[in-house]
Amino acid sequence: MIDHQKPLGSDFGARSTASEVLAGRDLTGRRAIVTGGHSGLGLETTRALAAAGAEILIAARDPDAARIATQDIPRTTVDTLDLSDLSSVRRFAAHVLAAGRPIDWLINNAGLMACPEMRVGPGWEAQFATNHLGHFALTNHLLPLLGAGARVIAVSSAGHHLSPIRWDDLHFTSAYDKWRAYGQAKTANALFAVHLDRLGRDRGLRAFSLHPGKIFTPLQRHLTQAEMIAEGWLDATGAPADPTFKSPAQGAATQVWAATSPLLDGLGGLYCEDCDVAVRAETAGEPFVGVQAYAVDPEEAERLWALSADLIGTGFLGRPGCPTS
Repeated sequence: MIDHQKPLGSDFGARSTASEVLAGRDLTGRRAIVTGGHSGLGLETTRALAAAGAEILIAARDPDAARIATQDIPRTTVDTLDLSDLSSVRRFAAHVLAAGRPIDWLINNAGLMACPEMRVGPGWEAQFATNHLGHFALTNHLLPLLGAGARVIAVSSAGHHLSPIRWDDLHFTSAYDKWRAYGQAKTANALFAVHLDRLGRDRGLRAFSLHPGKIFTPLQRHLTQAEMIAEGWLDATGAPADPTFKSPAQGAATQVWAATSPLLDGLGGLYCEDCDVAVRAETAGEPFVGVQAYAVDPEEAERLWALSADLIGTGFLGRPGCPTS
């Protein structure tokens, strides 16, 4: 097997912005769904795609807030989606399917980070359920509209270095650790892209995951200032102290690049960072750079897919009776 998990030589980098990635591109007539597309990286992604002519459906837990945040952005609409509630996922998907319009890019951007222990659904750990299972269900429901040429983008994180999939205690039934739970959820995002791409490639559907970089956004809402000072992100006065942090526009660049770059034509299942395909972590020589082997392992990805389908229910992509099985 040829290993494509290595940089392609993109013209963009860590300081590129989403708008720069799309400079000169005409996306008129193309359509994207961006979960959490009204806040943080999602808002910058929405702005850049809309400025290039695309239409964006924003999936938001708080639709009123989303409409206010995007009221000046053309070609945007909003619908309600709570990724932690599978009935909400089904309702959102039903609205999209009823409209019947093809989707060029599904950007699974929304998520939780390092939250206190919370349970959703039948007792699922909230970060895994929201960041992974909600997007897993959403993508599978929308499969009929994701045709040839479509890309699904899973916003993972270098946080995946914190934990592989914990097969023996997926939902942290004991000894909850908010950072390990986040790491597992971000590993799940990357593995989701690996197996979705494997299942979808013959029909022209490709998938990618990515690390957007370190960015101050509402994602940090569950962290205290003291925690961020301890991490070195802020100084003792609460001012930004880590020069490697990106602006939201720079943070959104990699997901926009992964969704639209012609360099990725014919490829898929790859983990990206800094507007290029990432290196493998074992070759990087520094922590939290590149992708860990367990996050792009095809066998791990297939195992997680089967487990996720069993948790969510039958009738999904790659299950008996589905279009790609």
